[in-house]
Amino acid sequence: PATDLKNLLTSLTSGPRDIWVTFPEGWRREQIAARLASNLDNFDSTGFLSLTATLEGRLFPDTYLFPKEITAEQIFEILRATFESRFSEDIRDKIRKNGLTDEEGVILASIVEREARSDKARTEVASILLKRLKIDMGLNADATIQYALGYQTDEKSWWKRHLTRDDLKIKSPYNTYLYRGLPPTPICNPSLSSLKAVANANSDTP
Repeated sequence: PATDLKNLLTSLTSGPRDIWVTFPEGWRREQIAARLASNLDNFDSTGFLSLTATLEGRLFPDTYLFPKEITAEQIFEILRATFESRFSEDIRDKIRKNGLTDEEGVILASIVEREARSDKARTEVASILLKRLKIDMGLNADATIQYALGYQTDEKSWWKRHLTRDDLKIKSPYNTYLYRGLPPTPICNPSLSSLKAVANANSDTP
C-alpha cells in the first residue's frame, strides 16, 4: 500500500528478482560455491566455503529458488536446514540399527553416491561397503581417492577420471585402499536415495 505508482511499475516491469539454482547429487561444496558464483552477482564464495568447512555431506542437493540478493549465510542455512528435514528420524533409526552413527551414515552415503548411479546399485554398493566395515576390510573405494586428490587442473574437474597405481598410494586419511574404516568426513553431498541405501543396507550381502 505504501508503494507509489512509479516504484510499483518499475517493480512489475524489471523482471523476476528470484533465480532457480540446481545442485546435482554428489557435488563437493566447492562445486556448489562455483555454481552459486556463476548465478548470483557479488556472491561471497570464500565466505560460503568458510561457513561450510565442516558441513560437507549436509548441503542437500536439489533445485532451489533464491532471491538474487541472497547472502552466503542465508544459502548455507537453507541447504543445511533442507538436509536436516530430509534426513528423517526413520532413516537415522535404520542407520543406527546397522551399527553406524548418524555422521558415519552420511559419510558412507557420500561414498555410495559417487560409486553408484541407480537406486538398485546404490543399495548393493551400500550393502557391500557396510559388510567390509563389519569385517574390518578396507573399503577400497575409488571415490575417496578422487576426493583426496582434489581439483584436477588439466581435466577442470574435482573428480579425476582415471586413477593410476600411484594415485592409490596417496598418503591421505581419505585413502580407503591404505586405511581401513571410513574416511574422516563425507566426500560429497549425497542424495536422499543414497542416504536411504545406507539405511536399507544389508551387511549379510554376498
